Amino acid sequence: MAATRNIIPPKFNDITGAIRMLAVDAVQKANSGHPGAPMGMAEIADVLWNRHLRHNPANPKWPDRDRFVLSNGHGSMLIYALLHLSGYDLPIEELKRFRQMHSRTPGHPEYGYTPGIETTGGPLGQGITNAVGMAMAEKLLAAEFNKPGHEIVNHRTYVFMGDGCMMEGISHEACALAGTWGLGKLTAFWDDNNISIDGHVDGWFTDDTPKRFEAYGWHVVEVQGHDPEAIDAAIKAGNAVTDKPTLICCKTIIGAGSPNKADTHDVHGAALGDAEVAATREHIGWKYPPFEIPKHVYEAWDARTKGEGLEKLWNNKFAEYKAAYPKEAAEFTRRIKGELPANWTAHAAEAIAKTNEKAETIATRKASQNAINALVPALPEFLGGSADLTGSNLTNWTGCKHLRGKGTGNYISYGVREFGMAHIMNGMALHGGFLPFGGTFLMFSEYARNAIRMSALMKQRVIYVFTHDSIGLGEDGPTHQPVEQTATLRLIPNMQVWRPCDTVESAVAWVAAVERSDGPSSLVFSRQNLTFQKRDAATIASIAKGGYVLADAASPRLVLIATGSEVQLAMDAKKALGEQGIATRVVSMPSTNVFDKQDQAYKDSVLLPGVHKVAIEAGVTGGWYKYVGLDGAVIGMDSFGESAPAPELFKHFGFTTENIVKTAKSVL
Repeated sequence: MAATRNIIPPKFNDITGAIRMLAVDAVQKANSGHPGAPMGMAEIADVLWNRHLRHNPANPKWPDRDRFVLSNGHGSMLIYALLHLSGYDLPIEELKRFRQMHSRTPGHPEYGYTPGIETTGGPLGQGITNAVGMAMAEKLLAAEFNKPGHEIVNHRTYVFMGDGCMMEGISHEACALAGTWGLGKLTAFWDDNNISIDGHVDGWFTDDTPKRFEAYGWHVVEVQGHDPEAIDAAIKAGNAVTDKPTLICCKTIIGAGSPNKADTHDVHGAALGDAEVAATREHIGWKYPPFEIPKHVYEAWDARTKGEGLEKLWNNKFAEYKAAYPKEAAEFTRRIKGELPANWTAHAAEAIAKTNEKAETIATRKASQNAINALVPALPEFLGGSADLTGSNLTNWTGCKHLRGKGTGNYISYGVREFGMAHIMNGMALHGGFLPFGGTFLMFSEYARNAIRMSALMKQRVIYVFTHDSIGLGEDGPTHQPVEQTATLRLIPNMQVWRPCDTVESAVAWVAAVERSDGPSSLVFSRQNLTFQKRDAATIASIAKGGYVLADAASPRLVLIATGSEVQLAMDAKKALGEQGIATRVVSMPSTNVFDKQDQAYKDSVLLPGVHKVAIEAGVTGGWYKYVGLDGAVIGMDSFGESAPAPELFKHFGFTTENIVKTAKSVL
């Protein structure tokens, strides 16, 4: 098959042989993995890492390093081999433990496990999308901080991607934006090996990929992927194009070096087997036993001295910048570290206090916009946006600079690309220097679900603004009315979900999301107006605990738990029950995730063990029984919605004071 594709096979040597055999031996030892991609991309990796990539193995977090992303993350032994050979803190023992429990070489590259890994390259197409976010962050950070003669932000983003990345829809979303944005410091290498798990891709992947990327506005080059000089020339040519991202289409042979399995799907996702491993050693002239790398190969790959020199040059450059622009240098350092401004606590407290003083009855999506406006003066790192719903999500703010085309700004219209937006924001957060947030309808979180999950898995500070949170959006009907979405977002480990009931809870939710440094937040807001709730200072302080007593009674016989628009219903029901002699407490629980992390004494003080409970939320009911118990009740929705005005829908589905009173009395 390779011959008919006019591919020039590689000329084997020890430099690329080290990559091939580390991948082969690690996968063979684990009896699990993907040796084909590392074997097929060995020459591309050699040229990029040894001739072009600016990095320092001794300091993987050097701010102005080039970023390298392995989007075809199943070929993880490629990046592990590169990190080990070039001098990162990844000893050979870790490569021997490939895919084993608690090793630093998991099956796919995992951010936070291995030094030098810039992102979790798991589901295909997401790595290239992260890379677009990283390149965009570099461009915007450079525009903000660079001064004439002082370029402290000047690095490139390189990404390897395979056929699977090209087929996944998210790559279309992200790569179209990369062309529109003119990300001239982004270079992607497509491993065009014509193979996926099911075999040769001719039957299911026949796109004219070069023309597709040219149509996006990319600079496209086609090369033989085993020809080092052609690859080197393509990289240089791409780097010279400053207003377009570059795609280098590299025609390769998957598993190159395996005499019997190269160019077949047999080498894609399985160990070669002892016989083929031995045959491969002989075929490529690799004379060394498993996991033994000769001294001359280590010396050829070692990037530590060069990397130390590159970082030292940048440190000197930054020292000059600091002397000339001390304020900007301090701000840059703070932003890269992800620290909040010195005046943040006081600013946030004032914003919440002023929100309480205004006592507005408005939609929480508008309350969210008010919170953004209040917090923006203290947070120049805010990088907002929406997936074509700015006027509905209200994610923009007074004075924001709308980014259009190849320009710069701090507010982005991502177009109708929810998935792409979410994972581009992950890339921005991973890059550093920005706090990204983006909006869409809560229902459309389904489009972005996997990227949202990756935010949580990588513990990235990304803020998702989801509006139109329930059947309260009305006439658009069940296709747009969320029922299970809030509940399923709560199920994502390390995700914090807030569904506030009014302006004050909305402001507190925003402050909590900004202050959170170890993961993402989903802020869920209403389309319709919600009644302002009066609170004293102590009650306002309790909101940050996720659940708190909003309204109490002496010796309550019943606890009503509610979120969002249903809190006012609970308050109305409390009054009606009180008139019937039933003392009732109302608990507002804007964030079950946060409430669950409180100590047991606090949770008991709020929920009162032994007291009957009813939960009210316009969504699926299952998650609420852990609070109300099997002898309690949940007023919710375990069906889809209908198309009608919001008041009619709430009445139809039982979200009325009368139904809450009736249900409450039934559990007593």
